[in-house]
Amino acid sequence: MNADLIRHELAGIKPSLNFIVALALVLSIAMLGGCEQGGGAQAPQMPPPAVSVAEVIAREVAQWDEFPGHIEAVETVRIQPRVAGYLETVNFQEGKEVKKGDVLFVIDQRPFRAELARATAELARAQTRSELARAQASRARKLLERRVTSEDEYDERTAADAQAKADVRAAEAAVEVARLDLQYTEIRSPIDGRTSYAIVTPGNLVAGGDMVPDATLLTTVVSLDPVYVYFDADEQTYLSYGAMARNGERPGSREAANPVMVGLANDENFPHEGHLDFVDNRVDPATGTIRARAVLDNKERIFTPGLFARIKLAGSGKFPAVLVDDKAILTDQDRKYVYVLAPDKTAQRRNVKIGRMAEGLRIVTDGLTAGDKVIVHGVQKIFFPGMPVTPQTIIMGDPPPSPGPPAAASGESGPASTVQPPGT
Repeated sequence: MNADLIRHELAGIKPSLNFIVALALVLSIAMLGGCEQGGGAQAPQMPPPAVSVAEVIAREVAQWDEFPGHIEAVETVRIQPRVAGYLETVNFQEGKEVKKGDVLFVIDQRPFRAELARATAELARAQTRSELARAQASRARKLLERRVTSEDEYDERTAADAQAKADVRAAEAAVEVARLDLQYTEIRSPIDGRTSYAIVTPGNLVAGGDMVPDATLLTTVVSLDPVYVYFDADEQTYLSYGAMARNGERPGSREAANPVMVGLANDENFPHEGHLDFVDNRVDPATGTIRARAVLDNKERIFTPGLFARIKLAGSGKFPAVLVDDKAILTDQDRKYVYVLAPDKTAQRRNVKIGRMAEGLRIVTDGLTAGDKVIVHGVQKIFFPGMPVTPQTIIMGDPPPSPGPPAAASGESGPASTVQPPGT
């Protein structure tokens, strides 16, 4: 029973094995036929990869230090009334620019006009009394000269004249105070700038006056041009700047308006230029920093008080340096290296030591010299040192060139193509 079952299974497998053997024979014949038709020709070789090569830049540069900071207005004014009363009108568009002297708010003027009229009338009364007292004193003096009146009478008339003159001066002062109070009902902007929103609306009672400590805040006005940018420098940086100033490498910021470059949150680099105008007189012992300030032109209204800013300040004098594009520098564990183009158009590894950024390029302190050509774009195509490449020459710092037509398949690399910089 078991033998019959085994024979049945083998009979089912046998056709499948014959089919596999036949298929293998067909494939072998096809491969042999292909070889005969090819006549022994070799498969085409891939051309060397195209890379961008730039000659290192050797020139004098200055290093720049970067700091976080913020924009502030040169002038910030809290608009508060100098007299109390009911607010009558708001005469400005919120958030718009105003000029110095523009009327922003008006307080109900009727009680102040009445007070001015009363003070004016009191002044007229005092002037009339003064004229009478002056005339009486003049007659008393003449009578005294004729021995008609007594000296006591003359003294009384003279004192009354002096008192009347003092009353006139007091009345004049009261008129001036009433006139000023009436003027203060028109609350004007003391500076050119931009207003905030109106905190108090018409119909509300506002407190004001020189003797009122909690005068009502109506709005604020900030100046727009120029603006300040404040930042804090750490203690080590501050000491290094002092040492450079003493050595003559860089002028001190208290004696010279050292240039600064500023970038906002949406700026890639530092497109705005200003100058330092203030360094604080002490280092904050709690933070170990010292406050500094730069001035920026704001005619284009780019800067708004309160904005975050990045500040770049010259951190050294000029010195010779070798510069490369940061994209050319690769990392192997804790070592930095670049690929240098050899005369036989192969990529050779070169270990380097790098410094800080300067003028958008990386300072190389060791490993490269003037005249070396470094592979900048396409380094990911290099799989091992000594690999042949097809170089395209660019200027250091330029973007990669636009891809050209595909190169013909060949075992030899053609001459190096050159991408001319713009404007040549």
